This record gives sequence, structure tokens and C-alpha cells, in this order.
Amino acid sequence: MEAFAAYGGLFLVSLLAATLLPAQSEAALAVLLLNGSYSTGGLLIAAITGNTLGSMVNWGLGRSIEHYRTRRWFPVSARQLERAQRGYQRYGRWSLLLSWVPIIGDPLTMIAGIMREPLPVFLLLVGLAKAGRYLVVTAVTLNWA
Repeated sequence: MEAFAAYGGLFLVSLLAATLLPAQSEAALAVLLLNGSYSTGGLLIAAITGNTLGSMVNWGLGRSIEHYRTRRWFPVSARQLERAQRGYQRYGRWSLLLSWVPIIGDPLTMIAGIMREPLPVFLLLVGLAKAGRYLVVTAVTLNWA
């Protein structure tokens, strides 16, 4: 039961960290790695899967929220949205490889939804980016421990 809580907790923290909600999945992964009681591969799978699915939540929000852009409560101005869309058009889907970067990654995944990036391409690029980040966190944590 303790292992399920560890892997499941890491999955949930990673999922939340990929949405616009604040969470620290890297710290959670590092703590669990340093504990030494859990499979490194299992922890990586939980973190990568949770974080990628969290980004998919942003993608889904982007796909469905744009038709509300004229509403007063819409979270960004029309100008900000157009600027973000131009940036995505300029750099294209390859910009999703930066989805792991703090501050810009989460909005980038939402813009990909607004721009109607196909889900399979989105998942591949975002999954690669998230895997790269967690592999680096794992390598640094285990080499410094």
C-alpha cells in the first residue's frame, strides 16, 4: 500500500505540476529516489505519465476555451492570445519540446490546443520533453546522493 501511495502520489503531483496549478514534481521525484525504497523505472513512469497527461489537460482546455475569447472573464487579452498564436505558428510544433520549461511550458501546451495540434503529435513531442527533464532530474539526484 505504501508503494501505491508513493507512485500514485508522484503521478498526481506530476499531473498537477503540468497544469496551470503550482506543484513541484521534481522535488517529489528526488525525495522518492533518495528514499531508495522504490523502483527508479516505476518512479520515472509515474512522473512522465502524470506530467504528460497534465499537459494534455492544458491541450484540451486550449481546444475548448478559444470560443470564449470575447468574454470579459477570458484569462488573456485578445492581443496576448494573438501574439501567442503567432509565436506558435512561427516556431511550430517543435516548440513543444520546450514544454518542460517552467513558466512557458504550461501555456505553450494550451496554445497547442488552441492551434489544433493533432493529439498524437502533441503527446509524442511533449512526452519526449517531459521524459528528458525527469531523466536529468533522476541522473542528478542519483549521482549526487
